[in-house]
Amino acid sequence: MNTASRIPRLLDHLVLPVIDLATARDRYVKLGFTVAADALHPFGTENACIFFSNKTYLEPLGIAKREECEAAALAGNVFVARDQAYRFRRGQDGFSAIVVSTDDANTDHARFRDKGISAGDMLEFSRPMLLPEGTQATGSFRLAFAADLRSPDFFFFSCQRVMPLPSDRSALETHANGVLGMSEVVLSEPNPTDFQYILQEAVDEREVSAHSFGMDIETRNGVKISVLNQAGMAGFFDRKTPGHSRGLRGRAVVFKVADLAATEHLLAANAVSFIRKDNRLIVPEALGQGVIFAFGE
Repeated sequence: MNTASRIPRLLDHLVLPVIDLATARDRYVKLGFTVAADALHPFGTENACIFFSNKTYLEPLGIAKREECEAAALAGNVFVARDQAYRFRRGQDGFSAIVVSTDDANTDHARFRDKGISAGDMLEFSRPMLLPEGTQATGSFRLAFAADLRSPDFFFFSCQRVMPLPSDRSALETHANGVLGMSEVVLSEPNPTDFQYILQEAVDEREVSAHSFGMDIETRNGVKISVLNQAGMAGFFDRKTPGHSRGLRGRAVVFKVADLAATEHLLAANAVSFIRKDNRLIVPEALGQGVIFAFGE
């Protein structure tokens, strides 16, 4: 694929492993998010998603049936195998993958193989989802995976909705904390530009902005993906990373809110710890929330 034919991808969602969905749901509700009903995958994992009005979402991912997960991983299911590896190395709460949308996962899979970044076989599956009004719908998906062997704790994939779920999710897209959507997704790595290539291929975008704290790349729906070095994590999130091993790590999600004062009032009322920094409210990791959350206007 030549540079002229590239169209930057839309950010679709983030995969956030959690210790269990009940713990994650309790945490997300305290943070002021509306959480969808639990939904089971056909390979043993389950999720309870948080949807936003710009059609992006968070996917807190739990283990529903461990034996089925293990069998799926042994059978070559990349999604489950990467999740199991992440939990083994990094614990039960975290941030393991960035997902972009695609109209043709087969072409993405071929491109990933051609570029030497394929993480394994494609995955196709269907699953039911309980809608807010109590009805049930079925969605079908096709996934193509990309990864860098130097970075075992993070991967990317493109998601094609072969049979999309109903698009009217307005009840799930309204949040008590006033969040409108994600504005930035943050990874960390001591030398960010070492991973410029896979980020460019995953987002299908050549333009990268390099700076003293790392590098940024824009998705088509305006969500910035940043890879920050230790100075960047300390400067923007007041988070030191001494002895950080090499490889990409999922570290933070920045949300845009309608009224930061209202968000601050909600967090304080729900006894959620946070700090104010650079016109942002920064909420550190907690049980059921394995990544830093930052809220800003």
